[in-house]
Amino acid sequence: MTDELLDAVRQRLARSGAAPTPAGVAAALRAQGRLLGDAEVLGAAAELRGELVGTGVLEPLLVDPEVTDVLVSAPDRVWVDRGGGLQLTGVTFPDAAAVRRLAQRLAAVAGRRLDDARPWVDARLPDGTRMHAVLPPVSVGSTCLSLRVVRPRAFSPAELVEAGTVPPGGDRILRALVEARISYVISGGTGAGKTTLLASLLGAVGPNERIVLAEDSAELRPDHPHVVRLESRPANQEGAGRVTLRDLVRQALRMRPDRLVVGEVRGAEVTELLAALNTGHEGGCGTVHANAAEHVPARLEALGTAAGLDRVALHSQLAAALSVVVHLVRDRTGQRRVAEVHVLERDPAGLVLTVPALSWGVGGFVPERGWERLRSLIGGAL
Repeated sequence: MTDELLDAVRQRLARSGAAPTPAGVAAALRAQGRLLGDAEVLGAAAELRGELVGTGVLEPLLVDPEVTDVLVSAPDRVWVDRGGGLQLTGVTFPDAAAVRRLAQRLAAVAGRRLDDARPWVDARLPDGTRMHAVLPPVSVGSTCLSLRVVRPRAFSPAELVEAGTVPPGGDRILRALVEARISYVISGGTGAGKTTLLASLLGAVGPNERIVLAEDSAELRPDHPHVVRLESRPANQEGAGRVTLRDLVRQALRMRPDRLVVGEVRGAEVTELLAALNTGHEGGCGTVHANAAEHVPARLEALGTAAGLDRVALHSQLAAALSVVVHLVRDRTGQRRVAEVHVLERDPAGLVLTVPALSWGVGGFVPERGWERLRSLIGGAL
């Protein structure tokens, strides 16, 4: 079974719309004037089905329960992350065209367009996998494909302790934070585990409470009986139909949320979120990209300014809306961990700053100067 023959069968199946079943593959092979044995036909059917229906050569990686990310930077450069940093695999594509075909097919499955006119896409596949792809010449040399696997269930706080993400005993403090209905944000860099931790903490919300999630890409899957999930949507090819995260936050406020959750605060929606948390929606939360917990006020200030909110108003809203920042880091070994927990306070000038309350320790969180403030916030829930 040569690559040329497989390509000919692939094109015939694509033109006819026939499914890549053994019978369909055998018919396509006969049309090429080739008669092959059962083993060869079944092998060709499996390969073509993986390419036309599944994720092709990436399928074994994506079904591995330990894999969180699959990254393709070239036909022979396929990387995975199993929680310990990126590792180069032995998986390869036949050529750059095969990578492009897979990226375009996945984009089509997600209802998105990916071609020379629109050379990148960010979408969610039907199974929840987050995909991002960039085509040449924007990506030099080869199509770059990134797939982030969404786990079918959230980790429990105890499992995060066992995994080393939360220090021993730290799950009790984080659970108390949720039970006390304190508004918080989880900060960290890309791949630090913000979504994983947030989904875990949402599982600690009381079963009689209603959680409304607003996300750009629906990744949060908390273990909770009453969750409403809202997902943004890009404009169609005519430029209409766009639904932004800011729109979702506005709609969420009309859905009687007990807990309003913004999957990732990255734009103008920060104004709606802060306003919501100042109007009786206690226990709201979300995630934000930041290099350190102390940088979160500056990050939110930048987002608020871009949305037209002046600095004084932003800090006034922030001081009343949020109380705690939980910051995650990912070290050089790939280990994700809660590095610090800060509380928010206002300085004499009225600007919000963060004060360290807890820091990572091998045997448990280490109290810092803001610990008494944090303990007073969580009160009897601890």
